[in-house]
Parts: sequence; structure tokens; C-alpha cells
Amino acid sequence: MIHARLRQFVALAVGAVLAACLSFAAPASASTLTSAAADTQVQTPLVVNARWGGHATYDRIVIDLQGYAPTVTVTPVAQLRYDGSGKPVPLAGKYFLEIRLNPAAAHNDAGQSVYHGPKLQKIHLSKLKGLAMTGDYEGYVTFGAAFDTLPYYRAYSLHSPERFVVDIAH
Repeated sequence: MIHARLRQFVALAVGAVLAACLSFAAPASASTLTSAAADTQVQTPLVVNARWGGHATYDRIVIDLQGYAPTVTVTPVAQLRYDGSGKPVPLAGKYFLEIRLNPAAAHNDAGQSVYHGPKLQKIHLSKLKGLAMTGDYEGYVTFGAAFDTLPYYRAYSLHSPERFVVDIAH
């Protein structure tokens, strides 16, 4: 019986010491913690422009960014659709690529657009036939590219300034 009471006393004493240590380690106020966390947050990269060019052996799409280069996926799709509404994108072509950046935005914190490129553009290059911005929705910025023939492409990021590139072979 003495051992049981001794264990109970030791457990209570250890608990009291831990509680006292934790009270000294707690922040002085929640506002201090919040402002420190806000200072270390990284701003979402902004998509500011999209452009294209034709070269001797390839066509190129360039997406200009402010901030760091986000994760980008390039996916062949059967049809291009606008994010959010699901409506079809009116670009002529038989083959399509969806270019999706995340996390990214084409608007600032006030909701104003920072994107200065084309929203929907018919293009007359060897392979690339159209480009559309199909979404700026919930942390994703999406573009669609249209082609008459199956596109063979290479996608990569370039830095200083930040941009994402898709090269389509002729």
C-alpha cells in the first residue's frame, strides 16, 4: 500500500513540475505568435503573362511568374474546359495540353487581376494553334494549348526571372 501511495505522489509531483515548466515556455500573447507566423509565410506566386514564339524546330509557350516557381503539371486532355464552370474552351484543335500551376494566382490579395496576357488566343504557328487561360481558381492557374497534330513536348522552369516553358517539337 505504501508503494501505491508513493507512486501516486511521484506522478502528481512530476505532473506539477511539467505544468510549471510549460507555463514558462508558453508565449506571452497569441498576437506575438500570429505576427511572427505572418512574417515567415511565403507569398503565393503570381502568374503575370503568357507568350509564345515559333522557332526553326519547335514552338514555345512561356508563362511569366512573380515569386518562386510553383509545381506545374502538363497533361494531354481530350478537351479543354474552364475551371469552375466546366464549360468547353472554344479553341480549334484535335489535341490539347492542360498546363496547371499550383500554388499560384493570377490576382492579388484585393482580387484584382495581375495577369496581362491573352485570355483566349488563336495562334498560327507550325504546331501551336491556340492558347487560353482556363482558370484562376482556388490556388490553381490553368492554361490550355491547342494543336492539330499530336504534340511532342518538353516542359521545364527557368529562373531569374521566374518562368515556366513548354517547347513543342515540329
